[in-house]
Amino acid sequence: MALPDSGPTNDVNDVLVRVQNLTKHYPVGRGFFHRQHAVLHAVDDISFEVARGEVLGLVGESGCGKTTTGRMLVRLTNPTSGSIVIDGTDVSSISGADMGTFRQKAQMMFQDPYESLDPRMTIFDIVSEPLNVNHIGNLEQREERVAEMLTRVGLAPPATFMFRFPHELSGGQRQRVAIARALVVNPGFVVADEPTSMLDVSIRTGVMKLLAELREEFGMSYLYITHDLAVARYLCDRIAVMYLGKIVEIAGSEEVIGNPVHPYTRALISAVPVPDPAVVRPIPNVRGGVSKPINPAPRCRFYERCPAAQKVCKESDHPELREVAPGHFAACYIL
Repeated sequence: MALPDSGPTNDVNDVLVRVQNLTKHYPVGRGFFHRQHAVLHAVDDISFEVARGEVLGLVGESGCGKTTTGRMLVRLTNPTSGSIVIDGTDVSSISGADMGTFRQKAQMMFQDPYESLDPRMTIFDIVSEPLNVNHIGNLEQREERVAEMLTRVGLAPPATFMFRFPHELSGGQRQRVAIARALVVNPGFVVADEPTSMLDVSIRTGVMKLLAELREEFGMSYLYITHDLAVARYLCDRIAVMYLGKIVEIAGSEEVIGNPVHPYTRALISAVPVPDPAVVRPIPNVRGGVSKPINPAPRCRFYERCPAAQKVCKESDHPELREVAPGHFAACYIL
């Protein structure tokens, strides 16, 4: 079955996704008859790139803006400002027929397969829906394509699964259906929003391996959103660390894990358990709780919790990302 081309051949030096000054703010009301004065800074002026065929991991604690970033990239959420250029097209303001074309190039895998699959639809209806919406192929071709994708994600023989309902499948099988649905139109870019976090550890390994294989087979690029650094290290070429709407560090996966430079990244690494009782990691003296993203002060977002905070951190605006080593960027005044 002929499908839309996902783009030029894989070239790691070719930028597929370029995000510049991306921002999402939500006004916070104070009551029905009161004007809105407070603003929640979900994502605040972030910039990054994803090369064709690359997997960029976006990590950070809950509420830091990871999912909002991913939803903006596939236009499920409209940005407040900034630009999103995917495969040469600025998608931050497209609509109508252009949006339909864009949907064939970028897809999203959601975190919870229990909620992202319509319980009233069969597996065939769920996986073929993107083909129907984009008017790709006739019924026979769609059946062939759905069977092909179900087989590829490990749901074989496909006839056994096509006309079952989501409640008849296990959690791992549901997630594989969600993966098949995202890839059925052969997108060049996929936002994967913690697609393994709802699964048992034994099943999670199989899904991670599948995602890695599909990346190699189809030459796709991923923005892989996760709070699990071990998963990010396994799947991702580079890792971007996010805190309170800002990217505070970005580098190659092994560089971020083995040589973290930002105090927040060091705190994240220290929280990862080590399966060796003889290894003792120093615990960073992180202060207080998570800062509020509503009307944050212009200074460094990590200032209130940073054990190394200095006067310049309090009196200056949030630091820009700067290169502290070849290919290693961090947003910190004291490095």
